[in-house]
Amino acid sequence: MTEKQGHYLAFIHTYSYMFGQPPAEADIQRHFRVSPPSVHQMIVTLERSGFIRRQPGVPRSIEILLPPENAHPRMARYQNVKITLMNH
Repeated sequence: MTEKQGHYLAFIHTYSYMFGQPPAEADIQRHFRVSPPSVHQMIVTLERSGFIRRQPGVPRSIEILLPPENAHPRMARYQNVKITLMNH
């Protein structure tokens, strides 16, 4: 797991815990201030690496497959990620 993957997994975990549902790719895009294709590529990479799974065509279906306590240390280090809510 790369440091960047750890950041994304920590965000997905924290967002899911705080809001009771996984983030949409648009939520991830706003948080990391990256382009939609960048977010999508990272989601695909995380899925291919076996860190998450999604249901095709179902919004907000990201599921982390690693329990936080069994995750790579880089994910644990970023567990206290700050989520900023923006009004649009």
